[in-house]
Amino acid sequence: MKKFLCLMSLVFVFGAVSARASDDKAAINTLVDAFHEAAAQADQERYLGFFTKDGVFMGTDDWERWPLNPDFKTYVAERFKGGTGWTYKSVERHIAFAPDHKMAWFDEITKSEKWGTFRGTGVLLKQDGAWKIAHYSMSVLVPNEVWVAVSDLTKAAVAKRNSEKK
Repeated sequence: MKKFLCLMSLVFVFGAVSARASDDKAAINTLVDAFHEAAAQADQERYLGFFTKDGVFMGTDDWERWPLNPDFKTYVAERFKGGTGWTYKSVERHIAFAPDHKMAWFDEITKSEKWGTFRGTGVLLKQDGAWKIAHYSMSVLVPNEVWVAVSDLTKAAVAKRNSEKK
């Protein structure tokens, strides 16, 4: 009987952990989808509200490291001012959790009708029972078979930018 009770306790604990992971995964999927939706709708307040107070957005250019500070808020305000933002829809997402379920990370493939496919990666923190984005990074996906040409273009653009700064 003692073994049975131990086994049942383990089943209950693992079931509770599994249910929590399922609930957290659903909450994160909803949050990240809403984050993309807020950007597409140029909803500045809602978009910025998904970040932790010290969140960071990493863009696709080498200089685009945007802490959630006045510069990023100004950029978002300017970009959303005309009522248009940017539209990326997730087509694949993977989510993992720290053992204490207070931190999660994800990677996703997003698609833009205008620009093609990207990879988004993020770190989320659970604060006061709600998930917030602490770090989001967007990368351009480059097929291996065109990498050399893209690399050459990138190096030339950076060299030109650097020479113009002098």
